[in-house]
Amino acid sequence: MPAHRAPLGAFLRSRRDGLTPAQAGIEPFPGPRRVPGLRREELAVLAGLSLDHYSRIEQGRQPTISEDVVEALSRALGLDGVEREHLRNLAAPVRRAPRDDSASQQADPGLLRVMDNLAVPVLLLGRRGVVLARNALLTAVLGAPMEPGSSFLRWLFLDPLARERVENWADFAAPAVGAMRYEVGRHPGDRRLAALVAELRASNLDVARWWDGHGVTDRTSVGKRIAHPVAGPLEFGIESVAKPQDPEQRLIVYTVEPDSSTARNLPLLAAWETVA
Repeated sequence: MPAHRAPLGAFLRSRRDGLTPAQAGIEPFPGPRRVPGLRREELAVLAGLSLDHYSRIEQGRQPTISEDVVEALSRALGLDGVEREHLRNLAAPVRRAPRDDSASQQADPGLLRVMDNLAVPVLLLGRRGVVLARNALLTAVLGAPMEPGSSFLRWLFLDPLARERVENWADFAAPAVGAMRYEVGRHPGDRRLAALVAELRASNLDVARWWDGHGVTDRTSVGKRIAHPVAGPLEFGIESVAKPQDPEQRLIVYTVEPDSSTARNLPLLAAWETVA
């Protein structure tokens, strides 16, 4: 299988293995079953494709894949919107690698102005989870400096403090792996991103397990519970904001419920951080 088509075949197999004939609304084809989910021929029928055509796609032998075929496979597999877009990215023709994937990223001035006007923890992330900016409250809440240019993903997966500070770490970390896979699908030529994924998979068993599950997300909002050594328990809703003209930069805003204990403790935490 050509290397650039391997992710497509692996994703299709993972979704096919996770969908039983009953879930797909069809009777199982006769004969012994060697797969946990749909057989290739069952998925081919569901998608309105010949077995040979679908087999060529999954085995990486189909040079071009039309939008109609992508949509047919998405419907047959019951993919959600993010998974459909991921499949579309994987099925697209090979794109040229970026001219310089080591170029530094610059924080968007408009997003910086938004961050400066918010009285809650805020983090601005760029490609590959690179920290572009953060406010003092974010540093106080997470207990990590999060200096611009550092990697939020390395902190999340490799720093023991992340698991200590984020009580529901797995609920937050698993979607982060899905977001990495989604980004890899959008930027298959990004060598630094591929190296980061390889590093995290080799260093963290949870990352390796989630990555091998082929789940994809688009940085969906996930609540975060923080165990803070000074302020005590803190609860945040995490919202991701991007400008349509530059979706690669995301403003991660830690929202709070009005009149909650977290809302009351944030000003105290900000004052404590200033004194510290």
